[in-house]
Amino acid sequence: MARRDLRLQRLSEVPLFRACSQKELAAVARVADEIDVAPGRDVVREGQTGHEFFVIVDGKATVTRDGREVATLGPGDYFGELALLDRTYNRRDATVSAAAPLNLLVIGPREFSGLLDEVPQLNHKLLAGMARRLHELDARA
Repeated sequence: MARRDLRLQRLSEVPLFRACSQKELAAVARVADEIDVAPGRDVVREGQTGHEFFVIVDGKATVTRDGREVATLGPGDYFGELALLDRTYNRRDATVSAAAPLNLLVIGPREFSGLLDEVPQLNHKLLAGMARRLHELDARA
């Protein structure tokens, strides 16, 4: 299978992109960089400035806040969207570390903005995901 086809197949398996057409998936693939992160390495660190949005294609990550583990992420999960949605506050709220080898898609601010314009259903999915996270935080409080 060609690299481009494999990337489109992987994207179609990510819940955030599942409802996207092949054309829309191609738009995501066009703007995203793919990176691999070794276990034990931090992807983002709490308190640092952030400008990228990440989607986990494969692997497992842990999320810590104030040194305490608060979540585990896996394929289809995403993080970093807050730094792109609210550019006035772009400090990372948590540290995300690779618990197993991670394969990530990374989208920068200009690409993210263009992608939301080009693939409008992502707006709804991101809002729904953020609402779920808020509900989870409220339930813990």
